[in-house]
Amino acid sequence: MKNWIQAARLRTLPLSISGIIMGSFIARWKLLQNGETWDWTIFALALLVTLLYQVLSNYANDYGDGVKGTDKNRIGEAEQRAVASGKISAKQMRNAVILFAILSLVATFYLLYKAFFPNFINEFYTFIGLGVACILAAIGYTVGKKPYGYLGLGDIMVFIFFGLVSVCGSYFLFTKTFDWDILLPASAIGLLSAAVLNLNNMRDIENDEKSGKKTLALRLGFKNAMIYEMIILVLPPILVLTYMMINDLQAQGKYYAFIFFVTVFPLMSLRRKIMMVKEPKELDPFLKQVAMITFVMSLLVAFGLNYFS
Repeated sequence: MKNWIQAARLRTLPLSISGIIMGSFIARWKLLQNGETWDWTIFALALLVTLLYQVLSNYANDYGDGVKGTDKNRIGEAEQRAVASGKISAKQMRNAVILFAILSLVATFYLLYKAFFPNFINEFYTFIGLGVACILAAIGYTVGKKPYGYLGLGDIMVFIFFGLVSVCGSYFLFTKTFDWDILLPASAIGLLSAAVLNLNNMRDIENDEKSGKKTLALRLGFKNAMIYEMIILVLPPILVLTYMMINDLQAQGKYYAFIFFVTVFPLMSLRRKIMMVKEPKELDPFLKQVAMITFVMSLLVAFGLNYFS
């Protein structure tokens, strides 16, 4: 059991649910403004589905990199990669991937049934397709003949699924509408999620080069990947601030909605520390820090909009 828990990589879970928190509680604020109801059951199910996707992704990543030999000399979490270390066999991990893919599909179906039946049948079928796409994306990062993580496409896929799909999708579950401005906080979460992945790939850049895993960080080179990291770490608070300004929260005197902006200070400190790094292996501690700042930002947006303003 301990090996399976380690392989699930629990430190990645706060990042995975940040988009759900952001989208769901922005939807709650919008609905309550209009005197409509917000369903805690849908929120709980959305969290469950996202956690299943994340564990599925982590198991698939462990399996894919393990059978390809990518994890042999990995730094940071290398000792926790179950297949590469022999703690869990490739066959056992493959079966776990299949199991979690099925569980994810069942949970997705129930969530969408709860959210859309019986009045939104077309939306139900559309989101079923989106759910299948999420499952395939979770598996396809390292599994298959041409996994997209080995082609340098991981960052854009993380931006899409952790950011746009997670925030906009959860927002739609409640409101049944799409507002263009929701793309701003969705992009903020997506960029922070890409920042975590880029740090991970910068840390592993030497090992990935040896194993043929051509991540975006490897394609850019360590120096340019660092510049890219600085850019995507500075934009998220600006995007969320723009969302608040577009919705005239300052004009309404709802200043507590801007409490999320305190995350600018740890992000500034973090950027300075990351820029001082010379050796890739020194980046490992920053992955968790960026993930936790993302999680805190989503919580502050939720509380600022719904409980203080």
